[in-house]
Amino acid sequence: MPRFDFIVFTNCKEGTDEEFNDWYTHQHLQDVMRIPGVVSSQRFKRSEHQRDPGPFEWNYLAIYNCDTDNVQDIIGQIRARVNTDAMPISDTLAEKRFFCVFEPITDMQYPKE
Repeated sequence: MPRFDFIVFTNCKEGTDEEFNDWYTHQHLQDVMRIPGVVSSQRFKRSEHQRDPGPFEWNYLAIYNCDTDNVQDIIGQIRARVNTDAMPISDTLAEKRFFCVFEPITDMQYPKE
């Protein structure tokens, strides 16, 4: 079955990091993973250790791993559920965010001995 990764960059409204992270980690990830085909998720916070000095637009990243023959169906289900009882959105989430779908072109690579 084809694999797709949904990459979502977000920020929270100023001063709401704790509430935002609690909602995103404990509710939103689970809400998205209830959609058939979404098999796992992981969140990241931008590190203070960077190769380039920035500025950087996004502070948070979520990656959703999907196994599906119909990625458009998952995208449609996300759109249909946003701001419903099935996927409430916290008012701590900043309005601007970036969502993009990627598909692997290689298997996971590891160092060769």
